Amino acid sequence: MGLFSRSKPKIKVTTTKKDSFSGWLKCTHCNELIHTNELEANKNCCPKCDYHYRLSADERVKSIADPDSFEELFASLESVDTLAFVDTESYKTRLESAKQKSGRSDAVIVGHCTIQSIPCALGVMDFNFMGGSMGSVVGEKLTRLIESCLTNHLPLIIISTSGGARMQESTLSLMQMAKTSAALARLGQASLPFISVLTNPTTGGVTASFASLGDIILAEPNALICFAGPRVIEQILGKPLPPGAQQSEFLLEHGMIDGVVKRHDLKDTLARILSFVTHNNIDAARVDRALARRIDTIGVTK
Repeated sequence: MGLFSRSKPKIKVTTTKKDSFSGWLKCTHCNELIHTNELEANKNCCPKCDYHYRLSADERVKSIADPDSFEELFASLESVDTLAFVDTESYKTRLESAKQKSGRSDAVIVGHCTIQSIPCALGVMDFNFMGGSMGSVVGEKLTRLIESCLTNHLPLIIISTSGGARMQESTLSLMQMAKTSAALARLGQASLPFISVLTNPTTGGVTASFASLGDIILAEPNALICFAGPRVIEQILGKPLPPGAQQSEFLLEHGMIDGVVKRHDLKDTLARILSFVTHNNIDAARVDRALARRIDTIGVTK
């Protein structure tokens, strides 16, 4: 064997997967390289800049509800093409494609669960299903969930992410704004609390209805929250919007929401609020210590 020769390594080093994807991504916010394993371990938040990427409905439920406590309701409801709507393709085709992409029957999952052992009703929207658009099934599921709160005397949490009303259902979709709002009015009359959590993005008819009707409204950092998007507003006004307009921090400063909460703090924050509004006993000292380490005090008025 020569002086500078070496035998072949016994371990084969693979730098890329069979589909040529190595697992490395460039963060769209800070442009730093991050690995998908890091994102998954960090609740889909960039480990470098803490930019919050979207979560699926199942991932949301897992991050909020106590383990094995979530019981899904009304899972059999599915949208139908009542209007035989066709744009570049039929609504029926779009529905089938959305089901395959998201693995869900529609853009929201609802049910009962516990958070830090406190019972509540939880609704979570999924942007993977037609951009989280609100059609008849979304409105019906949320309305039935609200009615279950009245029957079982439960507090309500809805985590929103949506592009707005579903255009393929036309007026039927727009009526869900009124239906969910009316149901929430009954919830308010029964003195049952509703906590609304807004994530990126929450827009259109969802923002204009139930998402903005919470007794307490929280949002994730840097989330786009609006009715019409910034480009539409700028075209109408003929001038650019102020820096950061329509984002969580801007809306907190101007009084539309009550707090901006990082994803890692959301479960503890919800538990603390639920404990306060329902008079349930939890380890408040532990939760308070956790929150004090991470976020500023959230000002809440009721």
